[in-house]
Amino acid sequence: MVTFTARHNSQPLKIVMQASVSDYREQINRELNNYSFGQQPNELYEPIRYILSLGGKRLRPLLVLLAYRLFRDNELDKSVLTPALAVEVFHNFTLMHDDIMDRAPLRRGKPTVHIEWNPNIAILSGDVMLVRAYEMLLEVPPNQLAAVIKAFNQCAAEVCEGQQWDMNFESEAKVSEDEYLAMIRQKTAVLLGFSLKLGGMLADADETSQEQLYEFGEKVGVGFQLMDDWLDVYADQGKFGKQVGGDIIANKKTFLLIKALEQAKGAEADTLQYWLAQTDFTNEEKVQAVKEVYEKLQISGQTQEKMNTYFEQGFQALEQLSVDDERKAALRNFTQQLMRREK
Repeated sequence: MVTFTARHNSQPLKIVMQASVSDYREQINRELNNYSFGQQPNELYEPIRYILSLGGKRLRPLLVLLAYRLFRDNELDKSVLTPALAVEVFHNFTLMHDDIMDRAPLRRGKPTVHIEWNPNIAILSGDVMLVRAYEMLLEVPPNQLAAVIKAFNQCAAEVCEGQQWDMNFESEAKVSEDEYLAMIRQKTAVLLGFSLKLGGMLADADETSQEQLYEFGEKVGVGFQLMDDWLDVYADQGKFGKQVGGDIIANKKTFLLIKALEQAKGAEADTLQYWLAQTDFTNEEKVQAVKEVYEKLQISGQTQEKMNTYFEQGFQALEQLSVDDERKAALRNFTQQLMRREK
């Protein structure tokens, strides 16, 4: 354990004020299921329904709603919920296209869209998801729309930049810690930051509060990606949900590998270079050999220390937010629950 519209087919969207995180998630899933992305040709729209049906934590729209609730007690209508759905649709659009670029065969244990259909269909379906995400954002009140679109565009561009850096790193012999942290900030963390900021914007929070929410999301987002790196090596296989050591097998430049390459000398350096160069190997043997180098260099502890530093910085930003502490409880507890996950 780590230490540390188309139009809506449903009735007007409402979530009661006292709703729990599970209530929010259920409502988000229901509205995504009911949203009409389009009908024909079926090959274009079925992949959208497919990828959204694979589930997930719905982390990003939940953050929008939890941030909104920091400032407003009124029932949530489509001017809040639909933009929250837009963030989830955009996120899944990036996953669909990332899977093509990564040649990934599985997403949440099911065939990826480009495998179930083909890459051309996956590209077009992803494009439609991006279009629909913008359409969903049109539910933002007119006086807030320009600012929301500007912030969303900045976030979306950074996500693309992060993905490009990640692909660049695949062919680079050396990647520094700072370069890696900058990449995961863009690829992963900025969308969490935007989700929280969006909730604040929709609630008419002041700009200082919006930026504090963004910083909270960005910092914990980096922490979560570092946690994913750590879990890939050290998680309990029975709880992890995918093969432990997958990043090691794929020579993926994670925080752990980058730190090991920086620090390894002599036999440890030789071992790492040997396994990075092998094309014919037994997965279990490679994972065990690299893990042994990590243990000698105390990479696990270094990763957890860096992870917890980012979590602490995030919570410092949340504490600075000028909102009663009890109003922060739901967001704080939800984030801490994610920090204790084992998969």
